[in-house]
Amino acid sequence: MSPNQHGGRRPGAGRPKGGRYGEPTRTIRVPESLLPALRQQLEHWPGPAATDGEVAPLARPAWPGQPLPLPLYTSRVAAGFPSPADDHLEEPLDLNRHLIHHPAATFLVRASGDSMLGAGIHPGDILVVDRALQAEPGRVVIAVVDGELTVKRLLRDGQGWVLQPENPDYAPILIREGQELQIWGVVAHVIHSLAE
Repeated sequence: MSPNQHGGRRPGAGRPKGGRYGEPTRTIRVPESLLPALRQQLEHWPGPAATDGEVAPLARPAWPGQPLPLPLYTSRVAAGFPSPADDHLEEPLDLNRHLIHHPAATFLVRASGDSMLGAGIHPGDILVVDRALQAEPGRVVIAVVDGELTVKRLLRDGQGWVLQPENPDYAPILIREGQELQIWGVVAHVIHSLAE
């Protein structure tokens, strides 16, 4: 056995820089109890994102952590006067179960820009994006067009696909032969804060 067969630096050994994430990586210490959730997040990481001013450049997978049940009242909230008799509680509601139907295929992304105001998407809203849903015409999708990331309504015309904004100040993006279109997922829910 030659002493050069074990230990020391070898040409071509080690991990490639950036690897599947397309950027430098760093070793960190995490609690062992979080390893399964962290591995699941990294397994479904959508990768580095470009931006066209409509979607924030960092998309994060949805966290499939512990349930957080919150009280759900049986009465509906009207825009008129509340009824003090309607204060009955249903079973607790877990927002993770309500908003995330496919945890392994769902990620969150923050919107920017105002091209989707008509669809109820405002700057700073958090979009719950489900990659397991079929990107059918009429659905709001996260799309990459020629390397640019955007959120738009997916439509079809006689010549191909159209990414339609929901604001008359913006022109549709027409996808024609030779253009690259990749759908990252369907926007299933929008989390919009009124308190900020």
